[in-house]
Amino acid sequence: MIIRRVFTLTILICSCFISVTHAQKLKNFLENTDTPFTWLGVDFTQARLLGDAAATDINRHFTGINDVIRNEPKKYDVKGAFHRSSVDFDLSETNARNAEVNVDKMKSENPGDYNHLKPEDVTKLVKGYKFADKKGIGVLFVMEAMSKTEKEAAMYVTVVDMGTHNVLMTERMTGKAQGFGFRNYWAYTVHKVLEHIDYKKLKEKYADATDPVEEAPAPKKETKTVVAKEEKAKKAPKKKG
Repeated sequence: MIIRRVFTLTILICSCFISVTHAQKLKNFLENTDTPFTWLGVDFTQARLLGDAAATDINRHFTGINDVIRNEPKKYDVKGAFHRSSVDFDLSETNARNAEVNVDKMKSENPGDYNHLKPEDVTKLVKGYKFADKKGIGVLFVMEAMSKTEKEAAMYVTVVDMGTHNVLMTERMTGKAQGFGFRNYWAYTVHKVLEHIDYKKLKEKYADATDPVEEAPAPKKETKTVVAKEEKAKKAPKKKG
C-alpha cells in the first residue's frame, strides 16, 4: 500500500512538472533571449491582393520576398525584432506552399478582404505544416492582405511550437508599402512590421499566458479477439495425465 502511494505521488509530481514546463514555452521564449528560433518566412497562401488586378507572375515574387528577407539582414532585422543574436532559416515548407497559390483566387476588389482572417485560421494553417523532425520555436508571418489602394499590408506575426504544431502567439500587425516592383514594394511591409514589433509590450501582454493544451492520445481499446482467447483459455478443461 505504501509503495503504491509513493508511486502515485511520484506520477503526480512528474505530471505537474511537465504541465508547468509546457505552459511556459511562450513565456520562456520571450523572456530568455538565448533561446534559439527558426525563421519560417512569410506565408502567402491565405493572402488577398486588393486593387492590383493587373499583377502577373506573382508566385515567383513570394519566393523573392522570402529570399530578400534572408539575404538583407540589416534591413530585415529578424534577429533584432526578437532580441536574438542569431537565427536559423528554413524557408522550404513555406516556399513550397506559396508556389501552389492560385493567383486568380487571390486577387480581390472587396475592401472587406483586408480583414478576412482570424487567429483560429492561423492555427488551422499551422496544423497543416510539415516540420519534419524539427523541434523548438519557429516564427512565421502569415500574410492576410496586401492593399494597393491603401499602400499597406496586414499580417499575423506568429510564434509556433514546431514539435506540437501549436500556435503559442499570433498578433495582427500592419506595415506600409514602398518601393518599385512587386517584390520590393510588398517586402517593405515586412520590414516595417519587423521594425515596429514592440518586444517589451509582447512580454508584458503574455507574461501570464498559458500555452495550448496538447490533445492526449485516445486510449487503446482491448480487442474482442484477445478477450475471447483469454476466456477460452480459462474454460479449457485440464487434460487427464
